[in-house]
Amino acid sequence: MNQNLHQVAEQLDKAATNAQATPQISKHRDLTLEEAYAIQSISLGRRYLRGEQMTGLKLGFTSKAKMEQMGVHDMIWGQLTDAMQIYKEGELEMTAQIHPRVEPEIAFRFGKDIVEPISLENAKDFVDGLTIAIEVIDSRYENFKFSLADVIADNCSSSGYCLGNWMPVDHQVNSLKISLSIDDEVQHSGNTIAILGNPWESVVHAVRLALSHGIEIKKGHVLLAGAATAAVFINAGNKVSVACEGFESIGFTVK
Repeated sequence: MNQNLHQVAEQLDKAATNAQATPQISKHRDLTLEEAYAIQSISLGRRYLRGEQMTGLKLGFTSKAKMEQMGVHDMIWGQLTDAMQIYKEGELEMTAQIHPRVEPEIAFRFGKDIVEPISLENAKDFVDGLTIAIEVIDSRYENFKFSLADVIADNCSSSGYCLGNWMPVDHQVNSLKISLSIDDEVQHSGNTIAILGNPWESVVHAVRLALSHGIEIKKGHVLLAGAATAAVFINAGNKVSVACEGFESIGFTVK
């Protein structure tokens, strides 16, 4: 492996660990998407060596409009770890963040190990629960600015996630109204149909992308299917909450 990729991975890992922004990689060197995912893998490997455990995956660019805006034709993905989980009505430590934002999402839980691609028709055979979620994204780059390769290398800005109560797989998740509130004031309202037209599509694509990069999907792993609205910056003292039709609202406090 190119030693320089290890150096970049260390740079990003330290930025996340120390909650201190770092310059964009792409300002100093060209970076292919293959190299970006390699950096992501090395950086997450450093976390796993420190004792964190992989708990799942997140997808980005699940809005077709966002894909067109970024000039790409596929989703991007990152890894989730146990250290990222925020429990319902719990707290997010602001001093561990740089410039965090939050997004409302749908989450799925895999019910078995997956070793080959799946289809939309049989996706429910591999999932044993679904719920609403709040994702915290916190780019490690200065001013929250990055290129496509930059954000992939930075684990797609993954920083935290909060999950609701798990519901059975036949619970409706498509075309539901969903809203993101800060301090009990709605900031954005949207619809879960914004997630690839059907959040279950994210399950199929997440499996495809993970397997193509040698990532094992294990029973119990979680998938954050993608944002249903635009993200909102948060600050210390904020109360963050998400409400969605058919689900119990969830939230946490920024400490």
